[in-house]
Amino acid sequence: MNNERTLSGLAIRNFEKQIDGKDNKLCILTNKNGAELTVTNYGAKIVSLLVPGRNGDFVDVVTGHDSIDAYLCSEEPYFGAICGRYANRIAGGRFELDGIVYDKLAINNGPNSLHGGIKGFNAAVWNVKSVSGNTIVLTYISADGEEGFPGKLEVEVTYSLSDNNEVVISYVAVTGKPTVLNLTNHSYFNLSGAGNPSVNDHLLTINADYFLPADNTAIPYGPKEKVEGTPMDFRSPFAVGARIDENFEQLLFGKGYDHTYILNKEGNGLSFCARCVSPQSGIVMECYTTEPGVQLYTGNWMTGNLEGKNGQRYPPRAALCLETQHFPDSPNKPEYPTTVLRPGETFSSKTIYKFSI
Repeated sequence: MNNERTLSGLAIRNFEKQIDGKDNKLCILTNKNGAELTVTNYGAKIVSLLVPGRNGDFVDVVTGHDSIDAYLCSEEPYFGAICGRYANRIAGGRFELDGIVYDKLAINNGPNSLHGGIKGFNAAVWNVKSVSGNTIVLTYISADGEEGFPGKLEVEVTYSLSDNNEVVISYVAVTGKPTVLNLTNHSYFNLSGAGNPSVNDHLLTINADYFLPADNTAIPYGPKEKVEGTPMDFRSPFAVGARIDENFEQLLFGKGYDHTYILNKEGNGLSFCARCVSPQSGIVMECYTTEPGVQLYTGNWMTGNLEGKNGQRYPPRAALCLETQHFPDSPNKPEYPTTVLRPGETFSSKTIYKFSI
């Protein structure tokens, strides 16, 4: 029996289980500064992330569970996960590609398909291709027709914990026939420490002049709108909770922020996305990405009912997500940046979350 524990207090043995005939485990990455990132191959989920705080202590800044059994029955299936084949939503669970209608996607979020369906990439057991001191490479093969999506898709995700306290996430994918693809990591961050009851005091900056307004099912319904003059404006630092309860239709629809921001970008390279600061811990998180957008989600639908790591509870707005990605419902909106991947092409994407004090 493996009695080893991580620096964050996780028992490694609690993640050792066979799921769908495959071995699940917990992998530990460290850097020279003493930071620690743990990843389970179930859903390629980030389970814990210890980074230095203001007082020389280490703070676990992501929500999650103490065991694989808790993940399997969690009411929040996306904690720390890779979401796919299509992260975010596709309206009505259908889209058309090259004249073929694909209308068998799971309807698992109101009238829409969310994060790849009933058993998306977040619920798959990934293969651990390699793991070293600070890097893990995971692979997954999504069968043609899985969750209604066309094409056999081969995906590789690499997590690295750099000596600059950066979590670097790299994605690569190829397909056997034309398909649509949108991948993201769905970590829930609280820079005051996972289990802290609120991120309302976090100071957030998002490098975006525009956002996509959405209907009450979170599907974008029209052209982009300026953030200027609205509570959606994070171009300069603003406390997350300062305007979250304003009588503004977009916030009322989502019980808070759950919106795609169109990042200010030139080209497809790595660029600044967002910056978030906890006044309590002094921890700063900067995000850089090659993706055209980021979904800000403020944990509005968390209940506080489920028990997380170390007996923690996660009530509404106890964490926030910065999900770098393409736009929701892009397969049905040709005016958006394309999410189509064809045979012979290679999808590649990179996102960095950098931590400092």
